[in-house]
Amino acid sequence: MTVAAIILAASPESALRDVEGLANVRRLVDVAWAGGAVPVVVCAPDPDGAVTGELAGTNATYARPAPTEAGPAGQILNGIAAALNVVSETDAALVWPARMGWVDAETVTSLIEAHGLRPGALLRPTFRATPGWPVLVPVAHVDGLRTMDAGLMPDDIVAELVGRVANETVELGDPGVVFDLDTPRAELPPFEAPPPPPAGHQHEWGAAIADRSDDAPLEGPGLAPYGQAVAEVPDQPG
Repeated sequence: MTVAAIILAASPESALRDVEGLANVRRLVDVAWAGGAVPVVVCAPDPDGAVTGELAGTNATYARPAPTEAGPAGQILNGIAAALNVVSETDAALVWPARMGWVDAETVTSLIEAHGLRPGALLRPTFRATPGWPVLVPVAHVDGLRTMDAGLMPDDIVAELVGRVANETVELGDPGVVFDLDTPRAELPPFEAPPPPPAGHQHEWGAAIADRSDDAPLEGPGLAPYGQAVAEVPDQPG
């Protein structure tokens, strides 16, 4: 079971904004990696190389954005294609808007675990019953993305998919799934312990990254730039 993280930034400013002393995209890569997502793909405009510069030395793969006219659905497809190019066995992707910068690494882990139990379902994390991000999309459902209107925004894309495919919500108690970076961390509601996971253990919330200092190097393979975006997600075996 391989679940990628597809981090989508609409602008260099979104990717590079400072979040607790780190560039947003660098911090998001760290959280995704700590939570167990592989591969981690960053899709963002990068006219001067600043985004790829921030990713140097991490495990992330940079993917050039799809053409603007492809719309948000095209950007998601582009990211999934990049993930499949890196790891062909990728069977799901966490679609992760870069503005959702407070998501906890344990939320990533919990969504991956839930995918193992419900491999065909689109999964949405919730906080106090409100669905949020990142959304786990099985690769088997990419055909639905190809038929989306280019004008649909990410929330509308998810709503369309929910109406078409098997889906579930997963209550995780993480306010970061619904509060974006416009809400300061100090103003976030507290974590609320989720129900015990079906796997039979509970997570220590935030422990995966709590002990890492801001200037500590990230682990993982080196940056693997992804070239020109492929137009379509390739067919998967089986």
